[in-house]
Amino acid sequence: MRRGIIQRGERTVATTAQTVRRKRRYTEEDLKRLPRDGYKYELVNGRIRQVPTGGRHGELGAGLTARLWNHVRRWAKVYDSSTGFRMNSGNIRSPDVSVLRKERLEGGKSPEDFIDGAPDLAVEIVSPSERPAEIYAKLGEYFESGAQEVWLIFPERKQVHRYTPSLQVQVLNENEVLTTPLLPDFELPLRELFEGV
Repeated sequence: MRRGIIQRGERTVATTAQTVRRKRRYTEEDLKRLPRDGYKYELVNGRIRQVPTGGRHGELGAGLTARLWNHVRRWAKVYDSSTGFRMNSGNIRSPDVSVLRKERLEGGKSPEDFIDGAPDLAVEIVSPSERPAEIYAKLGEYFESGAQEVWLIFPERKQVHRYTPSLQVQVLNENEVLTTPLLPDFELPLRELFEGV
């Protein structure tokens, strides 16, 4: 018998005799009702998707979150992957790390609910199991919803791809330093980011 797991637009309903699957479009309310079980979920085109993450993924995200928070905390908020952003399409995306200027938040405070629009900076740590089409769909949605930059981190290659809204990309390798006009004076030697992972 399986417990109410939601995956790929199907709802699994446990009964004593059998497991029944039914297709339906899920909503923000369905996403909010999911248990806080340590998994990352997104609402994409009416389907709730569990996004796989692992230890290395979490370590990279935590390290980058700390570096960004130390740099921007006076004028921006930094969020981890448990924060949902409501895209213009209605999808709810949860970047692995995100930065949002406080001036975009009512009273400079984070809402209890999902945040409208994309963060100013969205960071996705790309796992080997993610398909390129999925990655670039997220990239497009972030920019369509107001992102100023998107960073794709490829741990396997030890690279960061820094995208701007015009879809220009800067590819940075492990021996380079990540800087951006979006975050004045921010410098991240990528060797430090990838150290030990």
